[in-house]
Amino acid sequence: MRLTVSRCGLPSLKPLYEFPFSSSSSTLWPRNCSGSFSVKMSTTPPSRITHIINLPTQLNQPVSVVAAPGVSDTHFRNAIESSLFKQWLKNIQTETGLLANGAMSLKQVLIQGVDMFGERLGFLKFKADIIDKETGQKVPGIVFARGPAVAVLILLDSEGETYAVLTEQVRVPVGRLILELPAGMLDDDQGDFAGTAVREVEEETGIHLNAHDMVNLTAFLDASTGGRVFPSPGGCDEEMSLFLYRGNVSKEKIQQLQGKETGLRDHGELIKVHVVPYDKLWRATADAKALTAIALYEMAKRDGLLP
Repeated sequence: MRLTVSRCGLPSLKPLYEFPFSSSSSTLWPRNCSGSFSVKMSTTPPSRITHIINLPTQLNQPVSVVAAPGVSDTHFRNAIESSLFKQWLKNIQTETGLLANGAMSLKQVLIQGVDMFGERLGFLKFKADIIDKETGQKVPGIVFARGPAVAVLILLDSEGETYAVLTEQVRVPVGRLILELPAGMLDDDQGDFAGTAVREVEEETGIHLNAHDMVNLTAFLDASTGGRVFPSPGGCDEEMSLFLYRGNVSKEKIQQLQGKETGLRDHGELIKVHVVPYDKLWRATADAKALTAIALYEMAKRDGLLP
């Protein structure tokens, strides 16, 4: 783009309207600005932050990791160094991963958004350009990465009846209050699923459990599944371990739990505990974690797998 500018520094543009100035009145441009010079303005977009990675599964095909507009250098660095991104790269290169048999290739990753939880990266959104070599077409590749999580099916026996413990939570993405199992994300890279489950149950219900008293229901799945479930694999990487706890309590304890307000209030957790008869649980909630846990529990019980 080239813009003509008068020597006095004002753009030499023809006015949209002609003003009837007399010879004695001042002109639109100062009299002493007679010449002009040209200034070249670049239309080339600023270069984006880019990082190149090389994957063992596709040698000689480097992958460009690019920051979308608005992603800062710091957030970009946090993204590519995060356990979420590294785990995703590891997943696509495993024996059952997308790049395992050479039918697909990863060309580029666009880092679109980063949400920090204090100094820790909490959520990551990116778009991966993965090409099917046979058709030459991209496969759907938008990823919301949040990592592994846990949930616990708590069954309490009291005076001949079994109850399930649910939490009522504010879920902004669906615009509703949802009754669901006590659950939470892993806060570190150590993979302490049972420990996380114990902590989340205590924070969300006030019930203190011991890790050795819980049964990992997802561990009963075939080894090919990785021993975890994927609630929404079409857009999210979240993989979940589902645990079972079963114990005996008094009727008074059931009454104390019903309607109890819990959660980390200073973190925006507005949680209320609900106790539901187990035989009505499958109709009382739309929570996929709860419904999956029921199915795993009933199948494991049928096949005699529970201790």
